[in-house]
Amino acid sequence: MIKTDNYGIVFNKLKSNILDDWQQYTKHTFVKSIGNASLDRKLYIKYLKQDYIFLIHFSRAWALLVAKSNSVNEMRIASATLNALVNEEIQLHIKTCKDEGISEEQLFNTLEDVNNLAYTRFVLEAGYSGDFLDLLVALSPCVFGYGEIGLYLKSISKNDNPYISWIDTYHSKEYQDVCINIGSLLDKATEERLGKGFVNNTMWPKLEKTFLTATKLEIGFWEMSLRQE
Repeated sequence: MIKTDNYGIVFNKLKSNILDDWQQYTKHTFVKSIGNASLDRKLYIKYLKQDYIFLIHFSRAWALLVAKSNSVNEMRIASATLNALVNEEIQLHIKTCKDEGISEEQLFNTLEDVNNLAYTRFVLEAGYSGDFLDLLVALSPCVFGYGEIGLYLKSISKNDNPYISWIDTYHSKEYQDVCINIGSLLDKATEERLGKGFVNNTMWPKLEKTFLTATKLEIGFWEMSLRQE
């Protein structure tokens, strides 16, 4: 069992309510095939191309989170995450695809899969129609899930795994620190808006539903990535 206590109280509470779905997401066949190096390279590139498009919309959602912030601290953490997405995570996709002969222009013009579209628009809609906390909860399964996946895959993968750079990205101290910081942000934002007894607040069930839906959409993203074209 991967320990994620340092990801915060609220995240772990949300996760504890949907453990079966969470396991389907973080231990998906696609994830395991990266870990044991059995994933077809063509499917990996397909995933990276779709994830590049996803990260563009995801970055827009984090930019919206900055605008929804109630404090400088919220703005600081949201903007730092946005910077990491645009200048680090997306760059990994660009470099890997370039090595495969795919230009950044070709990446940008990738046709967005319907599973991808459904997920990114769900997150953006959570921000447009809701507040800071609604959007942060919609964003959180991706952030925390990839953190868990990085820890899990590093524990089972060999150093000669062709996907080790991807694994190392999410296992790295830098990414784990992102998870810890966002976990702290989520805890503080939840307490400030819903109170210390947040699970008894009438808004809590809505946040639980948002978290579950985003997690199911993550599962759908893996399923999409495994489909042969």
